Amino acid sequence: MTAGHFKHKGQAVMRLSARVMRGAAIGTCVLAWFLAAPTPSSAQDYAAIVAAADRSEADRQTDKRRDPVRLLAFTGVKAGMTVLDMGAGGGYSTELMARAVGAGGKVYGQDSTEGSPRAKERFEARMKTPAMTNVVALVRPFDDPVPAGAGPFDLITFFFFYHDTTYMTVDRAVMNKKLFDALKPGGALVIADHSAKAGDGISVGKTLHRIEESVLKREVEAAGFKLVAEADFLRHPEDPRDKPIFRSEVPVDEFVLKFERPR
Repeated sequence: MTAGHFKHKGQAVMRLSARVMRGAAIGTCVLAWFLAAPTPSSAQDYAAIVAAADRSEADRQTDKRRDPVRLLAFTGVKAGMTVLDMGAGGGYSTELMARAVGAGGKVYGQDSTEGSPRAKERFEARMKTPAMTNVVALVRPFDDPVPAGAGPFDLITFFFFYHDTTYMTVDRAVMNKKLFDALKPGGALVIADHSAKAGDGISVGKTLHRIEESVLKREVEAAGFKLVAEADFLRHPEDPRDKPIFRSEVPVDEFVLKFERPR
């Protein structure tokens, strides 16, 4: 073969090598972009949690009035968090939190000895399911809810039970201060409850199972919390708010509030 032939072949090899190197560089860039790409949206993740095949039919019925995908999204709960669920009752919201924080997180489900015996039975049965393996059950007073060694918490939830503390033997000022102290700086307290009419205050907590939103806000803020967000996805302005929630002829008007412990 001629020298020209070898020269031409060498140039072809060099061009091929350059193309391979450029391809590798592009591949590296694509891989870096893929690794840096955002994870699926929180809404999508929460929808998957709510859609889990092993959730009970009773919980799916509760979903219809709780809108759990948006409620979870509003709390901002994430995998690995430590959460305190106040007034856990039968454990509906406790289980949702447990699924959201995953195996790397922990949830404390609190209720007092004054809670409903029926709700206690449901919670104990729920604790035997695989979804609750990262849950610690707490039977403690509302105004002393956190045992030594628990916390600090990333998130505290208090769903549809704050109004009950208005007629129970609870010092709510002490309770709210204990919750404030149990949160990490920057941590959130999310409260949802049934709305009472303006002027009703805490007077209808036992009869209608409602509480006036402005009164709750004042009580919580007095402990040092800052109100940072409000949600309207459970609002029902057609509710006259003058009947017990269990006998309401229209969907119950409910408020959802997020408070933060300042950093």
